[in-house]
Amino acid sequence: MIRSNPFRFVVVALAALSLAACGINSVPTKEEAVNAQWANVQSAYQRRADLIPNLVSTVRAAAGSENQILDNVTSARARATSINITTEDLSNPAEFQRFQDAQNQLTQAMGQLRTVVEAYPQLQSQGRFADLMTAIEGSENQINVERIRYNEAVQDYNTEIRTFPSVIGAKLVHGAQAKVPFQASAGAQDAPDVDFGDAFEGGAQTGTPANDNAGQQPRQPAAAAN
Repeated sequence: MIRSNPFRFVVVALAALSLAACGINSVPTKEEAVNAQWANVQSAYQRRADLIPNLVSTVRAAAGSENQILDNVTSARARATSINITTEDLSNPAEFQRFQDAQNQLTQAMGQLRTVVEAYPQLQSQGRFADLMTAIEGSENQINVERIRYNEAVQDYNTEIRTFPSVIGAKLVHGAQAKVPFQASAGAQDAPDVDFGDAFEGGAQTGTPANDNAGQQPRQPAAAAN
């Protein structure tokens, strides 16, 4: 009868503990947390994008003279939804920046639209418009929440793959790369400007507040997602 060697079991147990301490399990676990949170970010952005066509249609029906603004919102939405970021792209700073720039443009366009509709009290009194604006503001708040959570997951993951002893497994076993977080302030400053041309010239009506908005900076939403 072959006797088991207790020393062998001790060695195996110590080896398993050493591998675990080197990030063999923790690195992929934290990466999956980042990927899962990114899916929540995408869902929040998609929710906003889904609401915009109905909002544009509602505003166009009551403020048809503001076609330039509405067309810019539609174009900004098309650009934002055309850039798809996969989980592999989360380690690609250039591709991630393209996504953030496009979303920033859409946020700016929505801010400009909010400024325009202030000149149309009859539009603001419509229940459908109010419901859409409430839904969009809610989606923008959710975008902010999910972005914060994503950044927290990224920070946790990036710290894990850069610190000892997890850095051993991260580099030698997983080939881990740092994930890109959202940079709200820098992204807002570097995002390309939305060119609204002469959309405000003439205003909605003679003598209405629409003319007073010309030349002013776009007002950002209270909880806009950059």
